[in-house]
This record gives sequence, C-alpha cells and structure tokens, in this order.
Amino acid sequence: MNNIKKIGLSALAGSLAVMSVNAAELTATGGASINFASQESDSAGNSFSMNDSITFSGSTELDNGWTVSTSFLLDNSDGAAGTIFDARNISIDTNSVGIISFEGDDAAGALGSVDDVMPSADGNETWDVLGASDRLSAGTEVGALGSANSNNMMKYSSGSLIDGVSLKASYTPSGTTEAESSVDFAVEYTGYDGLTLGYAIGEDNAVAGTGSFDVDTMYIKYVYGSATMGYQTSEKVGNTAANTDEFKAWGITYAITEDFSVGYAESNVNVGDATVDQETSNVSFSYTMGGMSVTGSFVDQENNGGSTHANADRKGYDIGLAFAF
Repeated sequence: MNNIKKIGLSALAGSLAVMSVNAAELTATGGASINFASQESDSAGNSFSMNDSITFSGSTELDNGWTVSTSFLLDNSDGAAGTIFDARNISIDTNSVGIISFEGDDAAGALGSVDDVMPSADGNETWDVLGASDRLSAGTEVGALGSANSNNMMKYSSGSLIDGVSLKASYTPSGTTEAESSVDFAVEYTGYDGLTLGYAIGEDNAVAGTGSFDVDTMYIKYVYGSATMGYQTSEKVGNTAANTDEFKAWGITYAITEDFSVGYAESNVNVGDATVDQETSNVSFSYTMGGMSVTGSFVDQENNGGSTHANADRKGYDIGLAFAF
C-alpha cells in the first residue's frame, strides 16, 4: 500500500475521561488498480474502472493502556452531496473487556459482516460481479441475507479474550434506513486447528411492521493442506411466507502454488414466493508476483431474483490488476 505518509497530529492537550493522551500521527495509504467488469444484458457503458480511494488512519495509547484508533476512507463512492468520506470509524481497544467501536458510515452489523464468508480466490462473494452493474434482466438479484445496515452504528468485539471463541454485537439505531432500532449478535469458534464454526442472529427493521425481519446464519469452514472448504446457510423471516428468503452457499479454494490460487463456489436463494430459486456459480482465481496481483471471477446465474424471464439467466466476469507500494 502506498504510504503517502504521516500527516502529523499535534499533541493533544487536556485529558479524556481523566486520562492523558499521547501524541499521535495520521497516515494515508492507497494503491493503484485497474478493473474490467462485464456481463450479458448489461447497459452500464464503459466497463473499465480505476481505484479512487485513500484511507487515513491513526492510533494513540492512553495512560491506562487503552488504544484509540480511527480510520477515514476518502472516496465518496455513494455520491452524497457534501460527503467526501465513504467510511469512517473510531474504536477503543480496552485490552481487558474487548473492542468498542462507533461506525460513522458504510458499516456492516455483527451478522452482516459474516452473511457470506465462503472461501473465494479473489475475495468476492459468489454473486458480486453481477450485482455491481446495471442489469436488463426482469428479476432483482438477491445476494446474501444480511441484517440492519445504517450510519452511526455501535459495535462490540471480544477480540481474543476467550481462547478460541470470539463474540460480536452491534446496535443499529433507527434513522434513514431503519424504521426501528436493531440488534445483532455473532459468535465464532476457531479453537480446533483449521476449523471455523460460526453463528449469528439479527434483525432488519427497514419498515415498521411488514418490513421487519429476523435473520440468522450459520457456517463452517475447514482448511486442509492447500484447500479451504466451506458451507453456509441463512434464513430471513418476514411476516408472511412471501417475505421469507433462504440462502445456501458452499465454496472451495485451492492454492496451486504459494502465489496462485483458484476457487469454485455456488449459492442458492429461495426467494419468498418465487416459483424458482436463484442459482449462481462462480469460478475465481488470484495470482501475486511481488507487489502486483491479478484477480478474476467468472459468474453464471440462473433465475435472477427468482424470475423465469428470458433475460433472468446471466453471465459475467470481473478482472482486476493491482499494484501495492
């Protein structure tokens, strides 16, 4: 990552909760990347893109041993008027009771951060490529079943306080995207070599009453030699069967060499009262050479959004070239 380097913060006078703060520095990191994405039935125009973001981050240690960190992503990819930071957060690592954070923008809750954790060579989810551009199909693509997502979210993580077990929780206040406040909980076990087990439960109260959902997901991943395998299942329950979705996914990656990996994944979404399931398969790869990486995904999807329309079967691909400095 490009270390644009050390925009100094002046020493902070005074105290925070009767604790003095040491001087800190803010660093900026970025990189260089070119991406090409395309799909059938697509009217998105120019398929080439380049990264346009810089992350500013810094941390300082309080006299009691706590570490306070902050991060700002200079991007404005959502195009909101008067907004230049696409993601921002403050976290406090207490070293004894876990990590408490405030997510000002672009954050996922405890469940949302694990809604699809299936292994992939390029780090994308099964359906990512097709969900990123303008579609002419009749359906509306359904990805992983997440929970509440809003600005100014509060989160907690136990970190490594409990051997082999991590706990997470998040609180999403009511606001522009949530009619009512929502709470998520997640637990993950990694105490056995190569094995990961996870379970999360949450809410999505986008619209009071008929738009309120209960969501849960569970997953298992296992690393054996050069292979990583995983399976995940989720359910989003609404007030009627038509508002209830089910998601299942599995994936496997294999490191052919230390620098070259390939992957294959599939996902299936039972979309409420749709007569057919949305089915997606994904072939991915990644190759690194020094500070350069090449990644790609090739996606085939049937019955987009549970639709049987002729345009609801789609194919797409995404190729990326990135350089780290």
